[in-house]
Amino acid sequence: MPIQQSHPQRLIRMKIARMRMQLGSFILSVSFLLDMGICATVQSELRITTIKQEPYTMTKGSQLEGFCMDLLSEVAKKVSFKYRVHLVKDNSYGRQDENGNWNGMIGEVVRGEADLAIAPLTLTASREKAVGMSKPFMQTGISILLRKDISEVAGFFDFLTPFTAETWVGIILAYLGTAVCIFVAARLSPCEWSQPQSEQNSFSLLHSLWYTAAALTLQGAGPHPKALSGQLICCSWWVFTVVLLACYFSNLSSSKSSESTHLTVKGFEDLANQNVIEYGCLAGSSTFAFFKNSNNPVYRRIYEHMERSKSFVSSMEEGVQRAKEGNFAFIGESVSLDLAVARYCELVRVHEVIGMRGYSIAATLGSPIIKNLSVAILQLNEAGELAYLRSKWWASSCMADKAKASAAQPHGLKGMFLVLALGLGLGTLLAVLELTIRSRSSAAEQRKSWCTVLTDELNLRFKTNNSNRPQETVEKDKEESIGTF
Repeated sequence: MPIQQSHPQRLIRMKIARMRMQLGSFILSVSFLLDMGICATVQSELRITTIKQEPYTMTKGSQLEGFCMDLLSEVAKKVSFKYRVHLVKDNSYGRQDENGNWNGMIGEVVRGEADLAIAPLTLTASREKAVGMSKPFMQTGISILLRKDISEVAGFFDFLTPFTAETWVGIILAYLGTAVCIFVAARLSPCEWSQPQSEQNSFSLLHSLWYTAAALTLQGAGPHPKALSGQLICCSWWVFTVVLLACYFSNLSSSKSSESTHLTVKGFEDLANQNVIEYGCLAGSSTFAFFKNSNNPVYRRIYEHMERSKSFVSSMEEGVQRAKEGNFAFIGESVSLDLAVARYCELVRVHEVIGMRGYSIAATLGSPIIKNLSVAILQLNEAGELAYLRSKWWASSCMADKAKASAAQPHGLKGMFLVLALGLGLGTLLAVLELTIRSRSSAAEQRKSWCTVLTDELNLRFKTNNSNRPQETVEKDKEESIGTF
């Protein structure tokens, strides 16, 4: 006969069963939250490691700014976490040594010194094994950064390169101004044109243009001015011409000798097939690993050359600076090279891009926050926020290096233009004085006002019909007038 349980025992067992059910529900709820990655919000503050590189992360006072900082701010809003950013201690992205240990930002994430690493971190297979990587927030590849005089092919109008466009405009204006001054002085000066009624002026406007052009090419063209005013203008133009041609041929020869030491590089095959231009990449970078692990014969030759010549650079800034100095080609990420081109006018990136890859955010391997980070990046990309940030931080601020500009600048030749302007002004003024003195003497003989005589002289000298009439026609008119009497 079974023993019947008392009522208090049944109540106790029911309470125990209820507690077990509540505990099980709590455990399931926690497990569900872990699976959804929401537990990431439980952590009060995430530790973010980054590296200084323009324009991704830069210092502004005691704060950090740049593309990565703006991206981190937008991602944090979507995933809902707080963060604290610090710079990586060894100023390195992340490279695995022979013992399998990682340095740089990847090493800090692996060792637990940082929760996330946000920087232009290239997504590679080796890094994917060591840490968790999000969806790429930027696509890039490998390209070459060069000076323009190395990468560009000689053009049809390279003979104009010794002077800037502004200087050529100044030369044309100086040429036209000199021709006009010679034309005016030859008409005003009585020493040049003593008898306007019976003589034909040698310096028409067309002849003045021809005379000035002939002097510019050192050919000479007669007749030459007889008056002191015209001679002063011509001497000023001759001095201007001699100095101008000396500067032109000096700059032209230096540019041609510089071009003779360079080769035209349009891609990696051109770079590998020459031994004049030195080239290198960032030591320990993903670009270095790409060439090291490649089976392509051209890329293998590039890697072997860099290893043999030890032409690696320690930072992006060093590579850009060496490219600016010339005779060096910097191999790096195309996105970073585009920034250098936007900052420095003398640099250019070749069109060929190889090894397309992406930049990603790194987190601890197996971290549930990676899923949320990838979703947030995709949402920002679909909303156009990533494109906006790219245009914001890659805006062109091209500043030409004036110290190394090969073309002569207008301000460098301003003394030459000043001498010419003084000569033209003094010559024209002297011609006016010559005509004024003659008008005064004629006015005294004719007992007229010298202003009236001067006005008549000006009208006579600049009257087209009389001034260009041949001498034979004038003499014929005289004979006809005599025959009427």
